[in-house]
Amino acid sequence: MTTMEEYHSGSESSFHSDEADSIVKECIEGVVGNDDYSQSLVNKWTAGIVERCLTQLVKLGKPYKYIVTCAVMQKTGAGLHTANSCYWDTTMDGSSTVRWENRTMYCVVSVFAVAIA
Repeated sequence: MTTMEEYHSGSESSFHSDEADSIVKECIEGVVGNDDYSQSLVNKWTAGIVERCLTQLVKLGKPYKYIVTCAVMQKTGAGLHTANSCYWDTTMDGSSTVRWENRTMYCVVSVFAVAIA
């Protein structure tokens, strides 16, 4: 856990994955809430989650282009593996992946933040 002093010691315009993580979690919970998995709602949920995440990230007013992906999977006991790799400037660009779950589904959201030069 970082203290507020450590958090603000970085550049105001730098990407903070912990800040993105909390935004993503709030967005998922705001869209899916306590709902049970429903095939007919998955498209609506994924679109809502990525749109809400983008809106909240842009509101931070940082000089980034954002890419947000979202996958929702019903809990059936099947395995779920995800990975991503980026070739970029690690001093400014960043990414964050959040795995959220309730009793009936998994939701994996990735945020990629690419600094605007």
